[in-house]
Amino acid sequence: MRRNFNENLHAIALFVLLLLCYAYIFPRWSDPNQNSRLDMVFAVVEDGTFQIDSYVSNTVDYAKVGEHYYSDKAPGAAFLGIPLYAGLRVLLDTPLLEGVTNRIARSAAFASTLRTAGSGVSAQKVRFALAQVLLSLIVSALPTAVLGVLMYWLLARVTPQVWPRLAVVLGYGLLTPAFPYANAFYGHQLAAVLLFAAFYLIVMAPAPVGAGRLIAVGVLLAYSVVAEYPAALMAGVIFLYAAYTLLRQHQWLRIGWVVVSGLVVAAGWMMYNNTVFGGPLELGYSHSELWADQHQTGFMSLRLPTVDALWGITFSPFRGLFLLAPWLLLALPGALLWWRGRQMRAELVTILACVGAMFFFNTSSGMWWGGFAVGPRYVLPMLPFLALLVTPSLVVWGNQFWMRVALGGLFMWSAIAVWGLTLADQAYPSDSIYNPLFEYALPNWQAGNIARNVGTLLGLQGAASLIPLAGMLLLVGALWYWLARRTAGANPRPIAALDVTTDKTTHS
Repeated sequence: MRRNFNENLHAIALFVLLLLCYAYIFPRWSDPNQNSRLDMVFAVVEDGTFQIDSYVSNTVDYAKVGEHYYSDKAPGAAFLGIPLYAGLRVLLDTPLLEGVTNRIARSAAFASTLRTAGSGVSAQKVRFALAQVLLSLIVSALPTAVLGVLMYWLLARVTPQVWPRLAVVLGYGLLTPAFPYANAFYGHQLAAVLLFAAFYLIVMAPAPVGAGRLIAVGVLLAYSVVAEYPAALMAGVIFLYAAYTLLRQHQWLRIGWVVVSGLVVAAGWMMYNNTVFGGPLELGYSHSELWADQHQTGFMSLRLPTVDALWGITFSPFRGLFLLAPWLLLALPGALLWWRGRQMRAELVTILACVGAMFFFNTSSGMWWGGFAVGPRYVLPMLPFLALLVTPSLVVWGNQFWMRVALGGLFMWSAIAVWGLTLADQAYPSDSIYNPLFEYALPNWQAGNIARNVGTLLGLQGAASLIPLAGMLLLVGALWYWLARRTAGANPRPIAALDVTTDKTTHS
Protein backbone atom coordinates (compact mmCIF):
# COMPACT_ATOMS: atom_id res chain seq x y z
CA MET A 1 0.00 0.00 0.00
CA ARG A 2 1.49 3.30 -1.08
CA ARG A 3 0.74 6.10 1.35
CA ASN A 4 0.11 9.70 0.36
CA PHE A 5 1.48 12.78 2.11
CA ASN A 6 -1.47 13.24 4.45
CA GLU A 7 -1.33 9.60 5.55
CA ASN A 8 2.30 10.04 6.52
CA LEU A 9 1.52 13.38 8.18
CA HIS A 10 -1.19 11.80 10.33
CA ALA A 11 1.12 8.94 11.27
CA ILE A 12 3.94 11.30 12.30
CA ALA A 13 1.56 13.53 14.27
CA LEU A 14 0.10 10.54 16.10
CA PHE A 15 3.57 9.34 17.03
CA VAL A 16 4.63 12.75 18.31
CA LEU A 17 1.44 13.35 20.32
CA LEU A 18 1.51 9.93 21.94
CA LEU A 19 5.20 10.09 22.76
CA LEU A 20 4.85 13.57 24.26
CA CYS A 21 2.12 12.38 26.60
CA TYR A 22 3.99 9.21 27.56
CA ALA A 23 7.41 10.74 28.09
CA TYR A 24 6.12 13.78 29.99
CA ILE A 25 4.96 11.66 32.94
CA PHE A 26 7.80 9.85 34.65
CA PRO A 27 7.61 6.16 35.60
CA ARG A 28 6.47 5.42 39.14
CA TRP A 29 9.41 5.56 41.52
CA SER A 30 9.77 2.79 44.13
CA ASP A 31 7.44 0.46 42.22
CA PRO A 32 8.34 -3.12 43.28
CA ASN A 33 7.28 -4.56 39.91
CA GLN A 34 9.49 -2.21 37.91
CA ASN A 35 12.27 -2.37 40.49
CA SER A 36 12.46 -6.15 40.13
CA ARG A 37 13.39 -5.76 36.45
CA LEU A 38 15.62 -2.75 37.09
CA ASP A 39 17.48 -4.66 39.79
CA MET A 40 18.32 -7.33 37.25
CA VAL A 41 19.61 -4.69 34.84
CA PHE A 42 21.77 -3.06 37.51
CA ALA A 43 23.07 -6.42 38.77
CA VAL A 44 24.19 -7.53 35.31
CA VAL A 45 25.83 -4.21 34.36
CA GLU A 46 27.26 -3.21 37.74
CA ASP A 47 28.09 -6.64 39.21
CA GLY A 48 28.22 -9.02 36.23
CA THR A 49 25.60 -11.37 37.66
CA PHE A 50 21.86 -12.07 37.53
CA GLN A 51 21.81 -12.14 41.34
CA ILE A 52 20.07 -9.06 42.73
CA ASP A 53 21.29 -9.56 46.29
CA SER A 54 22.61 -5.98 46.53
CA TYR A 55 19.32 -4.44 45.39
CA VAL A 56 16.58 -6.79 46.60
CA SER A 57 15.53 -4.50 49.46
CA ASN A 58 13.67 -2.21 47.02
CA THR A 59 11.23 -4.87 45.77
CA VAL A 60 8.93 -7.63 46.96
CA ASP A 61 8.92 -9.32 43.55
CA TYR A 62 11.89 -11.64 43.77
CA ALA A 63 12.77 -15.32 43.57
CA LYS A 64 15.12 -17.06 45.95
CA VAL A 65 17.35 -19.89 44.73
CA GLY A 66 19.69 -21.24 47.36
CA GLU A 67 21.07 -18.24 49.21
CA HIS A 68 20.69 -15.78 46.33
CA TYR A 69 17.92 -13.55 45.03
CA TYR A 70 16.79 -13.03 41.44
CA SER A 71 14.03 -11.15 39.65
CA ASP A 72 10.98 -13.39 39.38
CA LYS A 73 9.60 -11.47 36.39
CA ALA A 74 9.63 -12.44 32.73
CA PRO A 75 13.07 -11.20 31.65
CA GLY A 76 12.28 -9.70 28.23
CA ALA A 77 12.19 -6.04 29.28
CA ALA A 78 15.30 -6.44 31.44
CA PHE A 79 17.22 -8.12 28.60
CA LEU A 80 16.58 -5.06 26.43
CA GLY A 81 17.45 -2.72 29.27
CA ILE A 82 20.88 -4.22 29.97
CA PRO A 83 22.74 -2.79 26.93
CA LEU A 84 20.85 0.50 27.30
CA TYR A 85 21.94 0.97 30.90
CA ALA A 86 25.48 -0.11 30.04
CA GLY A 87 25.65 2.87 27.69
CA LEU A 88 23.86 5.23 30.10
CA ARG A 89 26.21 4.27 32.93
CA VAL A 90 29.09 5.88 31.08
CA LEU A 91 27.15 9.15 30.79
CA LEU A 92 25.97 9.10 34.40
CA ASP A 93 29.60 9.08 35.55
CA THR A 94 30.45 12.29 33.69
CA PRO A 95 30.67 15.55 35.70
CA LEU A 96 27.78 17.07 33.69
CA LEU A 97 25.33 14.30 34.51
CA GLU A 98 26.53 14.13 38.10
CA GLY A 99 25.71 17.84 38.39
CA VAL A 100 22.22 17.28 36.97
CA THR A 101 21.68 14.39 39.37
CA ASN A 102 22.66 16.52 42.35
CA ARG A 103 20.42 19.44 41.25
CA ILE A 104 17.43 17.13 40.96
CA ALA A 105 18.18 15.71 44.40
CA ARG A 106 18.08 19.26 45.81
CA SER A 107 14.95 20.35 43.88
CA ALA A 108 12.16 21.66 46.14
CA ALA A 109 9.47 20.74 43.59
CA PHE A 110 10.85 17.20 43.37
CA ALA A 111 11.10 16.93 47.15
CA SER A 112 7.44 18.01 47.49
CA THR A 113 6.38 14.79 45.74
CA LEU A 114 8.08 12.55 48.32
CA ARG A 115 6.32 10.83 51.20
CA THR A 116 6.94 12.55 54.52
CA ALA A 117 7.58 9.17 56.15
CA GLY A 118 9.93 8.04 53.37
CA SER A 119 13.70 7.82 53.36
CA GLY A 120 14.11 11.03 51.36
CA VAL A 121 16.05 11.59 48.19
CA SER A 122 19.73 11.07 47.42
CA ALA A 123 21.99 11.30 44.40
CA GLN A 124 22.11 7.49 44.22
CA LYS A 125 18.30 7.24 44.19
CA VAL A 126 18.10 9.88 41.48
CA ARG A 127 20.66 7.92 39.47
CA PHE A 128 18.45 4.86 39.73
CA ALA A 129 15.42 6.95 38.74
CA LEU A 130 17.22 8.41 35.70
CA ALA A 131 18.03 4.91 34.51
CA GLN A 132 14.38 3.94 35.00
CA VAL A 133 13.25 6.96 32.96
CA LEU A 134 15.55 6.16 30.03
CA LEU A 135 14.83 2.44 29.99
CA SER A 136 11.06 2.95 30.24
CA LEU A 137 11.19 5.54 27.46
CA ILE A 138 13.06 3.29 25.01
CA VAL A 139 11.64 -0.11 25.96
CA SER A 140 8.02 0.93 26.51
CA ALA A 141 7.05 4.50 25.55
CA LEU A 142 8.72 4.65 22.12
CA PRO A 143 7.38 1.22 21.04
CA THR A 144 3.88 2.09 22.28
CA ALA A 145 3.91 5.29 20.21
CA VAL A 146 5.01 3.21 17.19
CA LEU A 147 2.14 0.83 17.95
CA GLY A 148 -0.26 3.74 17.45
CA VAL A 149 1.17 4.32 13.98
CA LEU A 150 0.84 0.62 13.10
CA MET A 151 -2.79 0.67 14.24
CA TYR A 152 -3.49 3.70 12.06
CA TRP A 153 -1.92 2.10 8.99
CA LEU A 154 -3.61 -1.26 9.53
CA LEU A 155 -7.01 0.39 9.90
CA ALA A 156 -6.62 1.71 6.35
CA ARG A 157 -7.56 -1.88 5.39
CA VAL A 158 -10.76 -1.52 7.40
CA THR A 159 -11.88 1.94 6.28
CA PRO A 160 -10.47 4.77 4.16
CA GLN A 161 -12.04 7.36 6.48
CA VAL A 162 -9.38 9.15 8.48
CA TRP A 163 -11.24 10.42 11.54
CA PRO A 164 -12.44 7.01 12.83
CA ARG A 165 -8.88 5.69 12.58
CA LEU A 166 -7.48 8.70 14.42
CA ALA A 167 -10.18 8.41 17.10
CA VAL A 168 -9.43 4.73 17.69
CA VAL A 169 -5.66 5.22 17.89
CA LEU A 170 -5.80 8.25 20.19
CA GLY A 171 -8.52 6.56 22.22
CA TYR A 172 -6.39 3.46 22.69
CA GLY A 173 -3.18 5.34 23.38
CA LEU A 174 -4.54 7.96 25.80
CA LEU A 175 -7.97 6.82 27.02
CA THR A 176 -7.41 3.23 28.14
CA PRO A 177 -5.21 1.63 30.83
CA ALA A 178 -2.51 1.41 28.16
CA PHE A 179 -1.74 5.06 28.98
CA PRO A 180 -0.52 4.64 32.59
CA TYR A 181 1.68 1.70 31.55
CA ALA A 182 3.00 3.17 28.30
CA ASN A 183 6.00 4.69 30.10
CA ALA A 184 6.57 2.03 32.74
CA PHE A 185 9.22 -0.69 32.93
CA TYR A 186 6.68 -3.51 32.93
CA GLY A 187 6.34 -6.21 30.28
CA HIS A 188 2.70 -5.60 29.33
CA GLN A 189 3.11 -2.84 26.76
CA LEU A 190 6.25 -4.37 25.29
CA ALA A 191 4.30 -7.59 24.74
CA ALA A 192 1.38 -5.64 23.23
CA VAL A 193 3.71 -3.97 20.73
CA LEU A 194 5.44 -7.21 19.73
CA LEU A 195 2.17 -9.11 19.28
CA PHE A 196 0.52 -6.34 17.29
CA ALA A 197 3.62 -5.87 15.12
CA ALA A 198 3.56 -9.59 14.26
CA PHE A 199 -0.14 -9.39 13.39
CA TYR A 200 0.48 -6.25 11.33
CA LEU A 201 3.26 -7.89 9.32
CA ILE A 202 0.96 -10.73 8.32
CA VAL A 203 -2.12 -8.60 7.56
CA MET A 204 -0.18 -6.12 5.45
CA ALA A 205 2.05 -8.67 3.72
CA PRO A 206 1.95 -9.00 -0.08
CA ALA A 207 1.40 -12.50 -1.42
CA PRO A 208 3.46 -14.59 -1.20
CA VAL A 209 4.77 -13.62 2.22
CA GLY A 210 8.55 -13.18 2.14
CA ALA A 211 10.94 -15.21 4.28
CA GLY A 212 12.33 -12.11 5.99
CA ARG A 213 8.87 -11.06 7.11
CA LEU A 214 8.10 -14.54 8.43
CA ILE A 215 11.38 -14.65 10.36
CA ALA A 216 10.47 -11.32 11.93
CA VAL A 217 7.03 -12.66 12.88
CA GLY A 218 8.63 -15.63 14.63
CA VAL A 219 11.02 -13.42 16.59
CA LEU A 220 8.26 -11.00 17.59
CA LEU A 221 5.89 -13.73 18.75
CA ALA A 222 8.54 -15.59 20.71
CA TYR A 223 9.94 -12.48 22.36
CA SER A 224 6.46 -11.33 23.38
CA VAL A 225 6.34 -14.43 25.58
CA VAL A 226 9.81 -13.70 26.98
CA ALA A 227 8.51 -10.22 27.87
CA GLU A 228 5.20 -11.36 29.38
CA TYR A 229 4.43 -15.05 29.86
CA PRO A 230 0.60 -14.87 29.39
CA ALA A 231 1.28 -13.42 25.92
CA ALA A 232 1.82 -17.07 24.89
CA LEU A 233 -1.96 -17.37 24.48
CA MET A 234 -2.11 -14.54 21.95
CA ALA A 235 1.14 -15.60 20.29
CA GLY A 236 -0.39 -19.01 19.65
CA VAL A 237 -3.49 -17.45 18.08
CA ILE A 238 -1.44 -15.18 15.80
CA PHE A 239 0.79 -18.12 14.83
CA LEU A 240 -2.30 -20.04 13.72
CA TYR A 241 -3.44 -17.01 11.73
CA ALA A 242 -0.04 -16.88 10.02
CA ALA A 243 -0.29 -20.60 9.20
CA TYR A 244 -3.80 -20.11 7.80
CA THR A 245 -2.64 -17.19 5.67
CA LEU A 246 0.17 -19.26 4.20
CA LEU A 247 -2.15 -22.21 3.64
CA ARG A 248 -4.51 -20.02 1.61
CA GLN A 249 -1.53 -18.99 -0.50
CA HIS A 250 -0.50 -22.65 -0.93
CA GLN A 251 2.75 -21.82 0.86
CA TRP A 252 2.10 -23.61 4.16
CA LEU A 253 5.63 -25.06 4.41
CA ARG A 254 6.96 -21.50 4.77
CA ILE A 255 5.57 -21.49 8.32
CA GLY A 256 8.88 -23.17 9.10
CA TRP A 257 10.55 -19.74 8.98
CA VAL A 258 8.29 -18.61 11.84
CA VAL A 259 8.95 -21.79 13.82
CA VAL A 260 12.72 -21.74 13.42
CA SER A 261 13.18 -18.05 14.29
CA GLY A 262 10.86 -18.42 17.26
CA LEU A 263 12.81 -21.44 18.50
CA VAL A 264 16.06 -19.47 18.37
CA VAL A 265 14.57 -16.86 20.72
CA ALA A 266 13.09 -19.58 22.92
CA ALA A 267 16.48 -21.28 23.16
CA GLY A 268 18.07 -18.12 24.55
CA TRP A 269 15.26 -17.75 27.08
CA MET A 270 15.62 -21.39 28.18
CA MET A 271 19.36 -20.95 28.63
CA TYR A 272 18.61 -18.09 31.01
CA ASN A 273 16.08 -20.20 32.94
CA ASN A 274 18.51 -23.10 33.16
CA THR A 275 21.34 -20.88 34.38
CA VAL A 276 19.30 -19.04 37.02
CA PHE A 277 16.53 -21.40 38.08
CA GLY A 278 17.97 -24.82 37.26
CA GLY A 279 15.83 -25.90 34.31
CA PRO A 280 14.97 -24.71 30.78
CA LEU A 281 11.27 -24.35 31.59
CA GLU A 282 11.71 -23.38 35.24
CA LEU A 283 10.26 -19.91 35.88
CA GLY A 284 11.09 -17.36 38.52
CA TYR A 285 7.53 -17.49 39.81
CA SER A 286 8.15 -21.07 40.96
CA HIS A 287 10.77 -19.70 43.37
CA SER A 288 8.91 -16.58 44.46
CA GLU A 289 9.40 -16.27 48.20
CA LEU A 290 6.69 -13.77 49.16
CA TRP A 291 3.98 -14.81 46.68
CA ALA A 292 4.31 -18.58 46.86
CA ASP A 293 0.65 -19.14 47.78
CA GLN A 294 -0.61 -17.10 44.81
CA HIS A 295 1.74 -18.73 42.30
CA GLN A 296 1.02 -22.24 43.56
CA THR A 297 -2.76 -21.84 43.33
CA GLY A 298 -4.12 -24.14 40.61
CA PHE A 299 -1.85 -24.43 37.57
CA MET A 300 0.75 -21.66 37.89
CA SER A 301 -1.80 -19.44 39.71
CA LEU A 302 -4.53 -20.28 37.16
CA ARG A 303 -7.86 -21.88 37.94
CA LEU A 304 -11.32 -21.90 36.40
CA PRO A 305 -12.71 -18.44 35.55
CA THR A 306 -14.83 -16.86 38.25
CA VAL A 307 -17.79 -14.50 38.07
CA ASP A 308 -16.16 -12.19 40.62
CA ALA A 309 -13.07 -11.84 38.43
CA LEU A 310 -15.15 -11.28 35.30
CA TRP A 311 -17.15 -8.53 36.98
CA GLY A 312 -14.03 -7.14 38.59
CA ILE A 313 -12.11 -6.59 35.35
CA THR A 314 -15.07 -5.37 33.30
CA PHE A 315 -17.54 -3.13 35.16
CA SER A 316 -16.54 -2.95 38.82
CA PRO A 317 -15.34 0.35 40.33
CA PHE A 318 -12.26 -1.61 41.51
CA ARG A 319 -10.60 -2.66 38.23
CA GLY A 320 -13.34 -2.38 35.62
CA LEU A 321 -11.98 -1.80 32.11
CA PHE A 322 -15.31 -0.57 30.75
CA LEU A 323 -15.81 1.77 33.68
CA LEU A 324 -12.47 3.43 32.89
CA ALA A 325 -12.86 3.31 29.10
CA PRO A 326 -16.57 2.87 28.26
CA TRP A 327 -15.96 3.78 24.60
CA LEU A 328 -14.47 0.30 24.20
CA LEU A 329 -18.01 -1.12 24.55
CA LEU A 330 -18.49 -0.06 20.92
CA ALA A 331 -16.28 -3.04 20.06
CA LEU A 332 -19.27 -5.37 20.40
CA PRO A 333 -21.45 -3.81 17.68
CA GLY A 334 -18.24 -3.10 15.78
CA ALA A 335 -17.41 -6.81 15.66
CA LEU A 336 -20.92 -7.60 14.36
CA LEU A 337 -20.64 -4.92 11.68
CA TRP A 338 -17.20 -6.24 10.72
CA TRP A 339 -18.58 -9.77 10.30
CA ARG A 340 -21.52 -8.54 8.24
CA GLY A 341 -19.05 -6.82 5.91
CA ARG A 342 -18.01 -10.33 4.72
CA GLN A 343 -14.37 -9.33 4.34
CA MET A 344 -11.30 -9.82 6.52
CA ARG A 345 -13.13 -12.44 8.55
CA ALA A 346 -9.95 -14.37 9.31
CA GLU A 347 -8.50 -11.21 10.81
CA LEU A 348 -11.69 -10.64 12.81
CA VAL A 349 -11.62 -14.18 14.21
CA THR A 350 -7.96 -13.72 15.14
CA ILE A 351 -8.72 -10.47 16.95
CA LEU A 352 -11.66 -11.98 18.82
CA ALA A 353 -9.59 -15.01 19.81
CA CYS A 354 -6.80 -12.77 21.14
CA VAL A 355 -9.25 -10.70 23.17
CA GLY A 356 -11.05 -13.78 24.47
CA ALA A 357 -7.79 -15.52 25.42
CA MET A 358 -6.61 -12.65 27.61
CA PHE A 359 -10.02 -12.23 29.25
CA PHE A 360 -9.97 -15.98 29.95
CA PHE A 361 -6.49 -15.74 31.46
CA ASN A 362 -7.31 -12.73 33.62
CA THR A 363 -10.55 -14.18 34.97
CA SER A 364 -8.71 -17.43 35.74
CA SER A 365 -5.85 -15.81 37.62
CA GLY A 366 -5.59 -16.32 41.34
CA MET A 367 -4.63 -12.65 41.61
CA TRP A 368 -6.80 -11.22 38.85
CA TRP A 369 -6.71 -7.65 40.21
CA GLY A 370 -2.96 -7.35 39.64
CA GLY A 371 -1.98 -5.78 42.96
CA PHE A 372 -1.41 -2.01 42.80
CA ALA A 373 -2.77 -1.12 39.36
CA VAL A 374 -4.83 1.12 37.10
CA GLY A 375 -7.52 -1.12 35.64
CA PRO A 376 -6.96 -4.78 34.75
CA ARG A 377 -3.31 -4.66 33.74
CA TYR A 378 -3.08 -8.34 32.73
CA VAL A 379 -5.28 -7.70 29.66
CA LEU A 380 -3.07 -4.89 28.34
CA PRO A 381 -1.51 -7.01 25.54
CA MET A 382 -4.92 -7.43 23.88
CA LEU A 383 -6.16 -3.84 24.24
CA PRO A 384 -4.97 -2.61 20.80
CA PHE A 385 -6.82 -5.54 19.22
CA LEU A 386 -10.00 -4.75 21.15
CA ALA A 387 -9.74 -1.09 20.10
CA LEU A 388 -9.63 -2.09 16.41
CA LEU A 389 -13.14 -3.51 16.76
CA VAL A 390 -14.55 -0.08 17.61
CA THR A 391 -13.76 1.26 14.12
CA PRO A 392 -16.77 -0.13 12.21
CA SER A 393 -19.14 1.39 14.78
CA LEU A 394 -17.61 4.81 14.19
CA VAL A 395 -17.74 4.39 10.41
CA VAL A 396 -21.41 3.38 10.31
CA TRP A 397 -22.81 5.73 12.97
CA GLY A 398 -20.14 8.39 13.23
CA ASN A 399 -21.89 10.89 10.94
CA GLN A 400 -25.03 10.87 13.07
CA PHE A 401 -25.35 13.74 15.52
CA TRP A 402 -26.46 11.59 18.43
CA MET A 403 -23.53 9.25 17.92
CA ARG A 404 -21.02 12.07 17.95
CA VAL A 405 -22.54 13.47 21.13
CA ALA A 406 -22.48 10.02 22.77
CA LEU A 407 -18.93 9.35 21.59
CA GLY A 408 -17.81 12.74 22.91
CA GLY A 409 -19.34 11.91 26.28
CA LEU A 410 -17.67 8.48 26.42
CA PHE A 411 -14.29 9.91 25.45
CA MET A 412 -14.64 12.72 28.00
CA TRP A 413 -15.42 10.30 30.81
CA SER A 414 -12.53 8.06 29.74
CA ALA A 415 -10.18 11.05 29.80
CA ILE A 416 -11.29 12.00 33.31
CA ALA A 417 -11.03 8.44 34.61
CA VAL A 418 -7.80 7.33 32.92
CA TRP A 419 -5.86 10.58 33.26
CA GLY A 420 -7.25 11.11 36.76
CA LEU A 421 -5.84 7.79 37.95
CA THR A 422 -2.66 7.95 35.89
CA LEU A 423 -1.61 11.33 37.28
CA ALA A 424 -2.72 10.86 40.89
CA ASP A 425 -0.01 10.46 43.54
CA GLN A 426 3.35 8.75 43.02
CA ALA A 427 2.16 5.13 42.89
CA TYR A 428 -0.58 3.10 41.27
CA PRO A 429 -3.76 2.70 43.38
CA SER A 430 -3.49 0.13 46.15
CA ASP A 431 -5.49 -3.09 45.90
CA SER A 432 -7.02 -2.23 49.27
CA ILE A 433 -8.97 0.67 47.69
CA TYR A 434 -12.30 -0.52 46.29
CA ASN A 435 -13.14 2.61 44.28
CA PRO A 436 -9.79 4.11 43.16
CA LEU A 437 -11.37 6.89 41.11
CA PHE A 438 -13.20 8.50 44.03
CA GLU A 439 -11.13 7.18 46.95
CA TYR A 440 -7.69 7.70 45.40
CA ALA A 441 -7.63 9.94 42.33
CA LEU A 442 -10.06 12.61 43.52
CA PRO A 443 -8.44 13.20 46.95
CA ASN A 444 -4.96 13.37 45.44
CA TRP A 445 -6.01 15.85 42.77
CA GLN A 446 -7.72 17.98 45.40
CA ALA A 447 -4.51 17.94 47.44
CA GLY A 448 -2.39 18.80 44.39
CA ASN A 449 -0.53 15.51 44.64
CA ILE A 450 0.29 14.94 40.98
CA ALA A 451 2.65 12.29 39.61
CA ARG A 452 6.20 13.44 38.92
CA ASN A 453 6.61 14.82 35.42
CA VAL A 454 8.72 17.15 33.30
CA GLY A 455 6.95 20.15 34.81
CA THR A 456 8.12 19.03 38.26
CA LEU A 457 11.74 19.37 37.10
CA LEU A 458 10.91 22.88 35.89
CA GLY A 459 9.88 23.81 39.44
CA LEU A 460 6.11 23.57 38.91
CA GLN A 461 3.97 21.85 41.51
CA GLY A 462 0.55 20.19 41.47
CA ALA A 463 -1.72 20.62 38.45
CA ALA A 464 0.40 23.57 37.30
CA SER A 465 3.13 21.08 36.36
CA LEU A 466 0.93 19.96 33.45
CA ILE A 467 0.80 23.40 31.82
CA PRO A 468 3.90 22.80 29.62
CA LEU A 469 2.38 19.54 28.34
CA ALA A 470 -0.87 21.31 27.44
CA GLY A 471 1.09 23.98 25.60
CA MET A 472 3.13 21.47 23.61
CA LEU A 473 0.04 19.47 22.67
CA LEU A 474 -1.75 22.60 21.48
CA LEU A 475 1.27 23.60 19.41
CA VAL A 476 1.60 20.16 17.79
CA GLY A 477 -2.16 19.97 17.19
CA ALA A 478 -2.26 23.41 15.56
CA LEU A 479 0.70 22.61 13.30
CA TRP A 480 -0.86 19.26 12.37
CA TYR A 481 -4.18 20.90 11.50
CA TRP A 482 -2.50 23.63 9.44
CA LEU A 483 -0.40 21.18 7.43
CA ALA A 484 -3.37 18.87 6.84
CA ARG A 485 -5.53 21.74 5.57
CA ARG A 486 -2.71 23.09 3.42
CA THR A 487 -2.18 19.77 1.65
CA ALA A 488 -5.82 18.66 1.44
CA GLY A 489 -6.69 17.48 -2.05
CA ALA A 490 -3.06 17.41 -3.15
CA ASN A 491 -2.70 13.63 -3.13
CA PRO A 492 -2.03 12.36 -6.67
CA ARG A 493 -2.27 8.65 -5.86
CA PRO A 494 -5.32 7.32 -3.99
CA ILE A 495 -4.93 4.52 -1.46
CA ALA A 496 -7.05 1.44 -2.11
CA ALA A 497 -8.82 0.34 1.05
CA LEU A 498 -11.33 -2.38 1.75
CA ASP A 499 -14.19 -1.00 3.82
CA VAL A 500 -15.50 -3.98 5.78
CA THR A 501 -18.69 -2.13 6.64
CA THR A 502 -19.73 -1.71 3.00
CA ASP A 503 -18.22 -4.85 1.41
CA LYS A 504 -16.56 -2.97 -1.41
CA THR A 505 -13.24 -1.48 -2.34
CA THR A 506 -13.01 2.27 -1.83
CA HIS A 507 -10.32 4.88 -2.21
CA SER A 508 -9.10 7.77 -0.11
